Amino acid sequence: MKAEKSPIQSVMSWIRRQPPKVKAFLVVVSAMTVLVFLRVIVHEHDNLFIASEAVHAVGIAVLIYKLTKEKTCAGISLKTQELTALFLAVRLYCSFVMEFDLHTLLDSAALATTLWVIYMIRFNLRPTYMEDKDNFAIYYVVIPCAVVSILIHPSTRHHIINRLLWAFCVYLEAVSVLPQLRVMQNTKIVEPFTAHYVFALGIARFLSCAHWILQVLDSRGRLLTALGYGLWPLMVLLSEIIQTFILADFCYYYVQSLMGGQLVLRLPSGVV
Repeated sequence: MKAEKSPIQSVMSWIRRQPPKVKAFLVVVSAMTVLVFLRVIVHEHDNLFIASEAVHAVGIAVLIYKLTKEKTCAGISLKTQELTALFLAVRLYCSFVMEFDLHTLLDSAALATTLWVIYMIRFNLRPTYMEDKDNFAIYYVVIPCAVVSILIHPSTRHHIINRLLWAFCVYLEAVSVLPQLRVMQNTKIVEPFTAHYVFALGIARFLSCAHWILQVLDSRGRLLTALGYGLWPLMVLLSEIIQTFILADFCYYYVQSLMGGQLVLRLPSGVV
């Protein structure tokens, strides 16, 4: 006799059967619903950005646990960690010379732990590194980000080099997870700790995106002019939205796998 599905499992099963356009519509509606909910319950929206960095820290902690307890880095993209370290280092420099605040300290901690993860993968756990699966060419993202930062960057009074670096780290952060998605696309099977880490990145990206959108709404667009003029303010928002949607599909399958009680996440072809 078949076990009766829970209401959540029934809903997830119904969503899985829908065509891509319907799924995309449901994602947008869900995101807007969560945004409205966050706007009601979170009065200081800067806390969302802090929450975003805290969730990112939780994701890194999961990686550290995996590396120290399981003694393997299988399924982890070294290239994503290197891109993360790069944009964090550039953002940290910009924070020191442009606006030192709490985020500077949080970025310092994130950079230190990311560098430790890179060290573990490159040296201590090198035999378990899936180099053949981590085959995304990082210059495909670094060079375009550098070019776009030259063309579109803040129009503030800071030195031009600092403005270019600020733009570069914003663009690079938006696409830094692509090598990790390529690894998962190549393996099709994602073990739990790696899945938890990538899901944490997805939640962190969404909270960061929500922070910017709600700040713009609350300031009635004045925040955009505070960031500068021209295309730059729109590019900041676009970068945040891109970060969120890059991981949205993975997060859906992660939740579906969690609801189904599966420890190992199996991705269908073409998901990431």
